[in-house]
Amino acid sequence: MPNCDHNCDNCAENCEERNVIPKLTPNKESHIKHIIGVVSGKGGVGKSFVTSLIASELNKRGYSVGILDGDITGPSIPKSFNIYEQATGDGHSYIFPALTKSGIKIISANLLLEREDEPIIWRGTLLSSLLRQFFTDVLWEELDYLLIDMPPGTGDITLTAFQQIPFEGIICVTTPQDLVSMVVSKALNMANKMNIKVLGLVENMSYLICPHCKEKINIYGESKIEELAKKFNTEVLAKLPLTLGDSTEVDKGNVELIHMKEMDELIDNLLKKEGELK
Repeated sequence: MPNCDHNCDNCAENCEERNVIPKLTPNKESHIKHIIGVVSGKGGVGKSFVTSLIASELNKRGYSVGILDGDITGPSIPKSFNIYEQATGDGHSYIFPALTKSGIKIISANLLLEREDEPIIWRGTLLSSLLRQFFTDVLWEELDYLLIDMPPGTGDITLTAFQQIPFEGIICVTTPQDLVSMVVSKALNMANKMNIKVLGLVENMSYLICPHCKEKINIYGESKIEELAKKFNTEVLAKLPLTLGDSTEVDKGNVELIHMKEMDELIDNLLKKEGELK
């Protein structure tokens, strides 16, 4: 389109500006400084666990934090924080988020169900619509960080989120297996194609420390996350160990009580990027 001046009122060309989808904004009572997505290429790598840990550590450092559980059909955030009540609202405009023991604000599809094991059997358009509603209609009020726990893969909900939610960046969670790295690459390529900034990688279940001899055991093989980070011109935020007892605490809803020293490095690295986020 050599004669296009990008003023679509003056021409009949179908230029790219016609197809730009506007970004959503929170409601007028909510002000969010930083919006970060937590993604993975596939399920089972501990993405929701990492999201919960990041939120808890930010909260301990004095930041106001919210979690939007974007994994609509597989929500696990409420159980990790021992939240089972249904979400409420004002009956008109706003949905009220649940509060964890330490004050983290949470919204999840599970908070809309009478039973936590009730499935949500919806098509992609309805799932995407609920994600948008969680972002725009929840009364988040003042937040320093909103973490959006994304569903695994590169499907409808992820596409909608990348197009319409004003992410400042994403954190990608992976594990050491080659298969996982291959699938994670798809998510990272999707982010790059949609101009979403990749803040860094987190390798979960990176290793196990033997409780007897204290030897580091690479139960899923040698880590190759540095190679993956180099390939996508990003950095490794942290390597998190597989720690005995953590899964039990999550099952009990005590994720806020978990602290691993490696999370200090992750949060430090994330906060260093604050100047890059806007």
